Amino acid sequence: MFHRTLPGFIEVICGSMYSGKTEELLRRVKRAQIARQKVQVFKPQIDDRFSVDHVQSHNANRIISHPVARSIDILELVENNTRVVGIDEAQFFDEAIVDVAQKLAYRGIRVIVAGLDMDFRGQPFGPMPRILAVAEQVTKLQAVCVVCGAPASRSQRIAGPTGIDAEKVLVGAADLYEARCRFCHEPEGDGLAPDFTKLPSSKK
Repeated sequence: MFHRTLPGFIEVICGSMYSGKTEELLRRVKRAQIARQKVQVFKPQIDDRFSVDHVQSHNANRIISHPVARSIDILELVENNTRVVGIDEAQFFDEAIVDVAQKLAYRGIRVIVAGLDMDFRGQPFGPMPRILAVAEQVTKLQAVCVVCGAPASRSQRIAGPTGIDAEKVLVGAADLYEARCRFCHEPEGDGLAPDFTKLPSSKK
């Protein structure tokens, strides 16, 4: 009966870059505001691409947010009457973000988490796998592959370091990344680049 009196839960919005993750986060948060629910939104301090104190999507929709250096700081900043907490770019947070989301949910808070599920090499990104595992609801969005037009699930790094020793975290937008499908994605330097010669041929 505990969960009926405290309807807290975690929902995750994930996918590649340009798939609309932040846009969907903003849509859900704004609907909660229309319902007159107290909302607070947080993002990692490292993400200052569009604004220091706003969460903003690529199409310029935005909402005021709290930039935090450590995920544990979110617990101290969430006010007692807050019913919905939004967390953007969760892949940039430390591993404690999973426990933070869990604690908020057990307080009876709806926690909406958005983030990249894979890094530029196509590998699980930071704490996202654990957040996906404990969430009640997961929405995986897709972008459009800029090479072939197919649904895109991966983020291609097109500038900056891309080798096997390249830093996983490199904050950027269209200047550094583009959306690719599985077969157009080129994770350089780690042996995961697609080998089309091994794919089954359609010719008989």
